[in-house]
Amino acid sequence: MKAGIVGLPNVGKSTLFNCLSNAKAQSANFPFCTIEPNIGVVNVPDNRLLKLEELVNPEKVIPATVEIVDIAGLVKGASKGEGLGNQFLGNIRETDAILHVLRCFDNDNVVHVDGSVDPIRDKETIDIELQLKDLETTEKKLDKVKRAARTGNKEAQKEEAVLLKIKEGLEQGISVRAITIAEDDREEFVRPLQYITDKPVMYICNVDEDAAAAGNVYVDKVKEAVASEDAEVIILAVGTEADITELETFEERQMFLEDLGLEEPGSAKLIRGAYKLLNLQTYFTAGEKEVRAWTIPVGATAPQAAGVIHTDFEKGFIRAEVIKYSDYVQYGSEAKVKEAGKIGVEGKEYIVQDGDVMHFRFNV
Repeated sequence: MKAGIVGLPNVGKSTLFNCLSNAKAQSANFPFCTIEPNIGVVNVPDNRLLKLEELVNPEKVIPATVEIVDIAGLVKGASKGEGLGNQFLGNIRETDAILHVLRCFDNDNVVHVDGSVDPIRDKETIDIELQLKDLETTEKKLDKVKRAARTGNKEAQKEEAVLLKIKEGLEQGISVRAITIAEDDREEFVRPLQYITDKPVMYICNVDEDAAAAGNVYVDKVKEAVASEDAEVIILAVGTEADITELETFEERQMFLEDLGLEEPGSAKLIRGAYKLLNLQTYFTAGEKEVRAWTIPVGATAPQAAGVIHTDFEKGFIRAEVIKYSDYVQYGSEAKVKEAGKIGVEGKEYIVQDGDVMHFRFNV
C-alpha cells in the first residue's frame, strides 16, 4: 500500500519527499527535475509505541511504515502524453492514494510553471488531466460492454448504466470518487478499472514559514474549493520542515517548532494522514525482545493480522490473546493485565481494533 505525491512541476514535491523519507531525492528550481519515481519507506509517528517501549523496555522497537512515492510533475496535455504525461499517469495508477501538493506561497525566486501562483488553477490542471485519462479508460470499456448489452446480457446492461454515469460525471469535471454510485456497483464495476480519480486524496498546501501554523489566503481558497470532496487539507511549510529535519537534536527541533507555534512537525501529521487515507491501522506485539507496530487494513480479522507476521500464523491460527492498549497502560504490564482478568481470548471472527496488543496461538 503506497501513497503518491503529485502536483505540477516545481511545487515542492521532491523537497517534501526528502523531508518525509530522508531519502535525498534530487530537488531543484526547474521543471521535470524528478523523472523516475522515488520510493521511500516512512515510519509512522505513534506515541503509543513510545509508551509501550517505556513499559516493556525491549531490546528493540520497530514502528509501522508507509510507502511514499515521489512522482514526476504533470503539465497540461499529460493525458495526451505531453511532458512526462504517460509515465506520470502510469506511476500514479500504481499507487493507492494521492497526496496532492499545491503551491500556496509567493516567492519570486522560485519559478512557477504557469508564471503565477494560483493553487485552484493548479489543482484544476491536474484534476482535468486525471479525469481525461479516466474518461479514456471509460470509453474503451464502454465500447466492449455496449456490444454485450445489445445481446440482452443483464449484467452488461447494468455495467453499461454505471459506466455511462461515470462518463457523464467526468465530462462535467467530476472525479470518479465524487460520483454517487451504489457500493455494490462500485465494487463490481468501478474498482477493477483502477480509476485514477477514484483514489482517496489529501491536499497539502505548501506555505511559507509565516503561514505554517494558521495558513493564508491561498489555503482558505483551497479549503473552499475542496469542501465537497470529503478530502483532508493539511498546511505544511515544506522548506521549513526540511530545515527542521536537518537539525541534529530533538531539543533543537522542538525549539524551532515552538517558534513556529507548532506542537509537532507537520510532516508527522501528514504521514499519519496518509496512513489513514490508505485505510490502514496498527496493532502491537510487545515482548522483551521487541515491541513492534504491525500494519493491517481496517477491518482485518485476527487470522489476517497474524498472517502479517508469518503466513504460518494465519494457516494454523488457533486464537488471539488481546489486550486493549488503554488497559496495558493502566496496569503497566502484561502480567498485571492478566491478574486483572483483562486479557480477551478471541477466535477467527474477531475484527482487530486499532491499538490492540496481541499474542497469537497457532499450530502448523
